[in-house]
Amino acid sequence: MKLEADLLVENAAQVVTARALPEAADGAGKLGIIPDGTVAVKDGRIVWTGPAARATRLISLLPGGKELDASGRVVLPGFIDSHTHLLFAGTREEEFEMRLRGASYQEIAARGGGIKSTVEKTRRASREELWASGKRNLDTMLSLGTTTVEAKTGYGLSTQDEIKMLEVLAELGREHPLEVVPTFLGAHEVPPEYGGKTEDYVRLVIEEMIPAVAEKKLARFCDVFCEKGVFSPDQSRRILAAGKRFGLIPKVHADELTPLGGAELAAEMGAASADHLLFVSEEGMEAMARKGVVATLLPGTAFFLFLGRYAPAREMISRGVTVALATDFNPGSCMTQSLPLITTLACTQMRMTPDEAIAAATINAAYALGRADRVGSLAVGKFADLAFFAVEDYREIPYYFGVNHCTLTLKRGQVVWNHR
Repeated sequence: MKLEADLLVENAAQVVTARALPEAADGAGKLGIIPDGTVAVKDGRIVWTGPAARATRLISLLPGGKELDASGRVVLPGFIDSHTHLLFAGTREEEFEMRLRGASYQEIAARGGGIKSTVEKTRRASREELWASGKRNLDTMLSLGTTTVEAKTGYGLSTQDEIKMLEVLAELGREHPLEVVPTFLGAHEVPPEYGGKTEDYVRLVIEEMIPAVAEKKLARFCDVFCEKGVFSPDQSRRILAAGKRFGLIPKVHADELTPLGGAELAAEMGAASADHLLFVSEEGMEAMARKGVVATLLPGTAFFLFLGRYAPAREMISRGVTVALATDFNPGSCMTQSLPLITTLACTQMRMTPDEAIAAATINAAYALGRADRVGSLAVGKFADLAFFAVEDYREIPYYFGVNHCTLTLKRGQVVWNHR
């Protein structure tokens, strides 16, 4: 008896299934590539993948079903951007120029720039303004083949403004085809009104913000910027523990600018991921591997801030750490929504191979968001989130840079972006 489908994606130069479990060891073919491949979909979920030559014998297209010709294209799982600061007001191009003239990230922050300048603008922005800005960013991501995005708060830094951001994210998640996964990041920075009173602000996050966020069920994760001059490991531990008590899964901005033990903290707290990791220690990598903490690497940030170093992706992979990639899209340190560009940087700056980079931006990123049971690979039963790229070999996606070859994006079997 044939399998029934209401959508057939046919004749792809390659179907990249990314069906292998997230493994760090080198191994060609882990992407599960099907030349001249077909994807069969019913009710928004994948029912079959395989060679086109077998599809006619095994698949029956229901009356009224659709066929999409993917000739000359690579079809892969929709990208998953597992670390973004999607929602904000204003831009910071003046800081970009300041860095070009020699100012460091820390020096800019000390002059009143950095995160605090975006906090001021975001607090002033109306919900309608934030929604419109967020929608534009989501539209751009969709056009680049991203179908699931994690979105952090952290530009409100008051209970009222953090809730405002989360409610706007919830509205965008309901109204936009791109799936939005919300993360509470009240511990992104110490706001100006708490200058010199970091402990008081930590208490506000723990005693007021987290309970309010949990009561409204507005976030899945609780993140913290564990960094020198921001939140110490002890303060970060208390914040993440409070989040866990209210059902929020920990994430950590870890070891980005200094070696502070953020990776070890992420492992200790059972975090879904530790992100950045430019200064991760050997002990931190080992702890992450043991505890199954995903390393979400953000080479776009190191590139844009010209920090002169990148996270040690090859060493993490050799130690058995699951590596994901994300944009870290934000107005201060990484103003890009392009995961294809991030795969290029991962290959050229961190020496990841193309198959590792594509897996890191799909199935491994799904693990970083606790979504691997439904997205991230083209496996039977998962949502039909697909991206079509006008190339004939998946390696061309990181090989090109600064060019968008995404021609079609599907979310749950529905065309949500078409650039043909």
